[in-house]
Amino acid sequence: MTIERNEPIVYNHILVRFGELSTKGKNKKDFIKRLYTNVKNALKAFDKLTYERTHDRMYILLNGEDGEAVGAVLQNVFGISSFSLAIRVPSQIDEIVAMGKRVAMADEAATFKIDTRRSDKHFPMISDEVNRAVAGAILKSTSKKVDVKHPQLRLQIEIHETDTYLMKGRIQGSGGYPVGVGGKAMVMLSGGIDSPVAAYLTMKRGVAIECIHYASPPYTSARAQEKVLELARKVSCYQGHIRVHIVPFTDLQLAIYDHCDESYAITIMRRMMYRIAERLAQRQGALAIVNGESIGQVASQTLESMSVINEVTQMPVIRPVATMDKLEIIALAKKLGTYETSILPFEDCCTIFTPKNPVTKPTLAKAQKMEQRFDYESLLEQCMQGITTLEINPIEKTTADEDYF
Repeated sequence: MTIERNEPIVYNHILVRFGELSTKGKNKKDFIKRLYTNVKNALKAFDKLTYERTHDRMYILLNGEDGEAVGAVLQNVFGISSFSLAIRVPSQIDEIVAMGKRVAMADEAATFKIDTRRSDKHFPMISDEVNRAVAGAILKSTSKKVDVKHPQLRLQIEIHETDTYLMKGRIQGSGGYPVGVGGKAMVMLSGGIDSPVAAYLTMKRGVAIECIHYASPPYTSARAQEKVLELARKVSCYQGHIRVHIVPFTDLQLAIYDHCDESYAITIMRRMMYRIAERLAQRQGALAIVNGESIGQVASQTLESMSVINEVTQMPVIRPVATMDKLEIIALAKKLGTYETSILPFEDCCTIFTPKNPVTKPTLAKAQKMEQRFDYESLLEQCMQGITTLEINPIEKTTADEDYF
């Protein structure tokens, strides 16, 4: 292929660099395979794309698709360290020099630096020689100056056996592990600030998620449920879709307040939620429960409360935001775009019946004694049988019906 010098520069590829997964040794092939699948699923709306992959790179041929639009989606795919819009040319020094000069001439930067990486060690020139050849052509053809420390234009060149990729700049990816390599977990998703952040952080570690939400109509409204579904939609872009299970919690919650001391109501309610979450997780093949609890933030999140509440489940409970303070969680929620939705004034079942003086240091014996006052097992089964499941994706908004239950 010979480059026509008067043709406009077209970035025809995206070069994707892997993140932490490149350090995982024997698991590396599985991680790359999962990332490859996740990228293709995330970009399925761009039907002209074609893909290539190597041991440490993925190449996306745009075939006329909008590179910036594709890049906006890639930024939400975990497992990607960074990526760059790239131009592919034959691995011949005259073609590399010519395209490097054209890229520099089209850029308004006053200073530049050339960074060459040779994947093909049989290429007849070492990296520094390629740098000098391209830089020399740019210096002869423009008024630009070399600045190796703080260049305005950093032209990256990757040389492979048959093709070479030229890029300027790189776009930061989300990092982490590809979603799915770490199994699946059940996220307890409320309408608050913390749980969507916990969902995001869980997916970032490669764990696929489903969500469980407890609704108490008519005490909680359809608008409260829509709020939760919108939060799920906002974080679903990191996984492609999220399954949300809505639990009809009203009868069980009322029974708790009828039969238990008010100060223990939240403790008992959370124990019931964990029981339901564990049963649903087992049914769905999830290996852990995830929630947005932060140590000491509310009465049910003291270590004493967590210990008593956690007693009802043998399943691992992951609390990604446990040691973060509220300002840190809020900052991340704003970055994710969930914060404004979380603060909408539609209460969930955890807030509508908040007792005036909830116990902060409950004892297991007292909690168990209060649970013996009523037949909670039949109510748990009623909750399980009444679960409604919705599939949420990043594009379509889901609306709750006032007569949903």
